[in-house]
Amino acid sequence: MKAGLFALAGLLGSVVTGGAQEPVKIGMITTLSGPAGYLGQDVRDGFELAVKMNDGKLGDVPVEILVEDDGLKPGNGRQIADRFLNNEDVKLFTGIIFSNVAGATVPDIVDEGAIFVSPNAGPSEFAGAGCHPNYFVLSWLTDTMQGSAGKNASDLGYKRAFVLAPNYQAGKDAITGFKRYFDGEIVGEIYTRLDQTDFAAEMAQIREVAPDVVFQFQPGGLGIAFLRQYQQSGLLGSIPMVVSEPSMDHAILKAVGDAAEGLNVSGAWNTDLDNPTNAAFVAQFEETYGRTPTMYAAQGYDTALAFASALGKVEGDISDLDAFRSALRETDFETTRGALEFGANQHPVQDWYAMRVEKNDAGELVLKTRKKLMSAHGDPFAQDCSF
Repeated sequence: MKAGLFALAGLLGSVVTGGAQEPVKIGMITTLSGPAGYLGQDVRDGFELAVKMNDGKLGDVPVEILVEDDGLKPGNGRQIADRFLNNEDVKLFTGIIFSNVAGATVPDIVDEGAIFVSPNAGPSEFAGAGCHPNYFVLSWLTDTMQGSAGKNASDLGYKRAFVLAPNYQAGKDAITGFKRYFDGEIVGEIYTRLDQTDFAAEMAQIREVAPDVVFQFQPGGLGIAFLRQYQQSGLLGSIPMVVSEPSMDHAILKAVGDAAEGLNVSGAWNTDLDNPTNAAFVAQFEETYGRTPTMYAAQGYDTALAFASALGKVEGDISDLDAFRSALRETDFETTRGALEFGANQHPVQDWYAMRVEKNDAGELVLKTRKKLMSAHGDPFAQDCSF
């Protein structure tokens, strides 16, 4: 679905007259088309839900959301950012899903003095020495997200792991993160194409090596294809798999069905996390959109809450971006994950959970939270960041 430039002017407060406050523009560059399009759609829908629930405002400040599809192409991301910066005078940005798009786009945004708050992409290149005071991440660092799967695999007693991920920055960070927290031996390591849908060769290599466990990071449609082929190859019943939530979100679960049962998953959010913000979000998202939210929707919603907190503190005046940055750093709001703080590199310090795909009392497959894996956990790059 090609979104094009989509301004929520009519829905979210639109053009104001008669002395009312002019809406603050927020530019959302995200992936809305292709096999991974639902990731950006959920980020958009989660963000917009927070605005709808507050009558077109964030922090009691009217906002106008400009949404455009990057098509998972770094060049598109840069072009959209340039247009938003120069034609629309946008100072606040969000939305990017993939690290390769972020790598091409974020530097241009922050170097122009604008603020970027990531609802998903968390590449390591911007977390350490390459950090920037105008760059915030509300989701996670890719290294740490996938590291939670390594910790989970170790806790489950696996000793020999076969790992694979797409050959781009997030894929490299994923495998690095898994290895950082996995106590056992890596017996196979493969980097696949970012557009790959046939994994027959990889299945053959896994069968030959016969590891204790497979870790794979294949987000969106890639994950659906991988899991289906893993089941069809007969590996599902013989070699268990441990993944992080981007490889088993609620949309993938619905798509693959029984192929996911028993899968061990880790992440920072789930529908069953017991806090008021999450309960309200899940209920309202399901009522509004008629589907179960994914982690991407929760992250979009949390990003909107972060903007709401900061905009409220500065009363919608973003002419002083130093004041806005300071307000954003305070994180004195509850997210769908509960309490969250920023580390020195403005990436989240948060809890991580072990989950499993199980059937509920109604016989439906769900992601069930089993235990907390790590508490108030930051990332290993924050110590190298200085503004």
